[in-house]
Amino acid sequence: MENIMSSKLFTTRQGTVLLGVGAAVIAAIALIVYLNSYRNSVNKPAIQVLVAQKLIQQGTPGDTIRTSPGLYAPTSYATGQVETGAITDPATLSGKVATADIAPGQQLTAADFGTDTGLNTQLHPGQRAVVVPLGSPQAVGGQISTGSHVDVWVSSTSQSGNGANRPTVRLLFQNMYVMNSGTDGGNVTLKALTPTQAGQLIYAAQNAEIWLVLRPTIGTITKPPVIGASSVTGR
Repeated sequence: MENIMSSKLFTTRQGTVLLGVGAAVIAAIALIVYLNSYRNSVNKPAIQVLVAQKLIQQGTPGDTIRTSPGLYAPTSYATGQVETGAITDPATLSGKVATADIAPGQQLTAADFGTDTGLNTQLHPGQRAVVVPLGSPQAVGGQISTGSHVDVWVSSTSQSGNGANRPTVRLLFQNMYVMNSGTDGGNVTLKALTPTQAGQLIYAAQNAEIWLVLRPTIGTITKPPVIGASSVTGR
């Protein structure tokens, strides 16, 4: 009986119409599902990731990269175009170092960076780490440690106009940052803000005597003094 009814459904005009309507309904449902899926993919917000604008060489500190906007730029990508581990926040680079060269146009990813506790991660472009050898008194008797702020004084002897030796002490730099230090004298690593400062420290270490003076992290001396015999003896 069911076979007869099915046969009539396919052979009668009414049955053909019903089948057409059913096929149209199924097609409409499929179209609605497709359109919703497409709309969701189009409306999904793009993701901004960091992209290298210049060659970032292996060993470049992450802090240097994040504070140098010319090295990278936030760029929008569709979700499917974002690489695994892509970096979206420059703060993520703090305390990191590039473990391989990153080419221009390449997305910055977590795999490109590793942790580096070396001194180079504390240096910005132009800064230098300078090691100066000091005795215990010159290094404030071991009271200076990593993170201290110091003033750098230089003691030297020069000849006056009449040929007599004239010892002087003068303030060379204020508020320099100690990157590393021995427990009681020895080598002290100072952060030089410019290559010129680095050269001046090296010259002073070779041709005069350097003394470090422990200081607070704030405050300056408005006019760096030069101390001579008259400043001490009053004559």
